Amino acid sequence: MRQELMSLPKGLADDVARNLVMVAQLIDEEPEKAYEYSRIALRLASRVAAVREAAGFAAYATQKYSEALAEFRAARRMTGTVELWPVMADCERGLGRPERALAMAGEPEVQKLDKAGQVEMRLVAAGARRDMGQLDAAIVTLQSPELASNANHPWTARLRYAYADALLAAGREGEAREWFAKALEADKDGSTDASDRLAELDGVEFVDAFDDSDADSDDDTDVADEAAGSQEPAEADGETDGEGEQRSEPRDGDES
Repeated sequence: MRQELMSLPKGLADDVARNLVMVAQLIDEEPEKAYEYSRIALRLASRVAAVREAAGFAAYATQKYSEALAEFRAARRMTGTVELWPVMADCERGLGRPERALAMAGEPEVQKLDKAGQVEMRLVAAGARRDMGQLDAAIVTLQSPELASNANHPWTARLRYAYADALLAAGREGEAREWFAKALEADKDGSTDASDRLAELDGVEFVDAFDDSDADSDDDTDVADEAAGSQEPAEADGETDGEGEQRSEPRDGDES
């Protein structure tokens, strides 16, 4: 990206770079804000491939799939690479065209992808199968040497998770539990919610250790106890009621 920005005047390059940095920082937690920064960068340098790619991912994160696809296509034309092929196919899914995503999975571009890209394409193709109600085909699509491997790669947890989820959707709960456990084993950075899915299958229900309603009840009890404890005993020389018991006069601020 830095090399691409060097083609711009220095001041403009700095402005574009600042906006791209904000896109990268915000895209996971605040995608709408990231999208706004990407549009600024796009207005400043629409002929820079890195800017078009960043704008595509920002649009993708906010589910603006048509816009994302257009930006990815533009970036691909500029660079001539195939790295964006899987996410472009996933945009087709987002646009309600799973059959187009499947067609892309069979294009020659897939063979040019690295291993991570090919696994990503497999995930997209399986998702397209599920979109079309073809659960068994989705399961078969995910069955691969990468799934069977015991090696742990950045994409391993997601691949195992997708396989477990497809098995569960097909009613194969026992197998699904096994693969959710394998996904959790590989998920070192918490990229999936495999632990929650596993707990759900095991019937484990999580309860908040601190319940606000209980706390409110405890606070009311504490206040009542404190009020009761703060009352002073009747003075020895106070008046008595009709039965001879001693009665104190109310102090200022006490209720009569």
